[in-house]
Amino acid sequence: MVSGRQVESGQGPIRYGMVGGGQGAFIGAVHRLAARMDGEFELVAGALSSDPARAKASAAELRLDPARSYGSFLEMAKAEAKRPDGIEAVAIVTPNNVHYPAAKAFLEVGIHVICDKPLTSNLADAKKLAALVEKTGKVFVLTHNYTAYPMVRQARDMVAKGQLGDIRVVQAEYPQDWLTEDAAAAGSKQAAWRTDPKQSGAGGASGDIGTHAYNLARFVSGLELAELSADLDAFVPGRKVDDNVNVLLRFKPAGKAPAAKGMIWASQVAPGHENGLKLRVYGTKGGIEWVQADPNYLWYTPFGQPKQLITRAGAGATSVAARLTRVPPGHPEGYLEGFANIYQEAARAIRAARRKGGKPAKDVIYPTVQDGVEGVAFVEACVKSSKKNGAWTKL
Repeated sequence: MVSGRQVESGQGPIRYGMVGGGQGAFIGAVHRLAARMDGEFELVAGALSSDPARAKASAAELRLDPARSYGSFLEMAKAEAKRPDGIEAVAIVTPNNVHYPAAKAFLEVGIHVICDKPLTSNLADAKKLAALVEKTGKVFVLTHNYTAYPMVRQARDMVAKGQLGDIRVVQAEYPQDWLTEDAAAAGSKQAAWRTDPKQSGAGGASGDIGTHAYNLARFVSGLELAELSADLDAFVPGRKVDDNVNVLLRFKPAGKAPAAKGMIWASQVAPGHENGLKLRVYGTKGGIEWVQADPNYLWYTPFGQPKQLITRAGAGATSVAARLTRVPPGHPEGYLEGFANIYQEAARAIRAARRKGGKPAKDVIYPTVQDGVEGVAFVEACVKSSKKNGAWTKL
């Protein structure tokens, strides 16, 4: 437990609460493990389920003080804001339609927010949330965890330093197979809300995993999207949201170079693929390729030369990758460590916010509320384009 002296001085772990993530929820456990990995956060409160009985049982399993297990996020926000030892941050790990009202409630009482993606279930709410973050000045971290893998940071740095030259082509794909059949009808809670537009928003695969692919492409390439052409399908009979996504991208010109082009494929009906996130970036001087299933390696090919393998903690890795590397060479690290790196960046930003000026070091990088707005805009543009037979659509 955090002592009263630690509370007063701002020392010790950052006290945080969680909305959602109770019994049976996958992503809540991931967030808790990530938050605990560096000792920067301590979970002290929760509104862990919309079902009061499940919320109470979940809190007991996590050994939370029963007095700080709440029946709703509104109750939690109000109560914690009044406590001298109240939470400083909240992790929101609910279905998409709850992200906006929950984040709004905590921002309005002065609590920092760490939110799962996508930002919201619709663009109007995303824009309102961005305005509220600007107004309150609170730290808002969106957990696009793949941006915090060491080799992704290395790739981003290589592009920024011009090692690939002018970027011409960006390709990202994210295939899965878990919704090849009607998993919701078979009783999967995860499938039920992710394929329900009232909870997920207008996008299915486009919002769930397409936003990851798009965010990664933007994060590494540094390019801004001008317009897209999308072809969305719902292959499973009766499914109300897309389960397969093909998108062509036209980026804005960067300097005097011709505008880059790109492609995104995201699918949840691709048998044989478990979590196949992959990124390729090609420029006038070379290309890079990164695969999430083998995340400790980055392939780099200078034009006209043999392919080079850069490893996470080996030769060729730079200080940008080293800052987020946790274990020695040859020891694999990946998904949980990527999430933990996001939480570590969040901790540095929150601790900086306690100080006068409130700005973290320049090397602190995390997906912001604006990245979230763009992700939701991407989904809505995909849906709009597909309804118009792939018409080119601006964000």
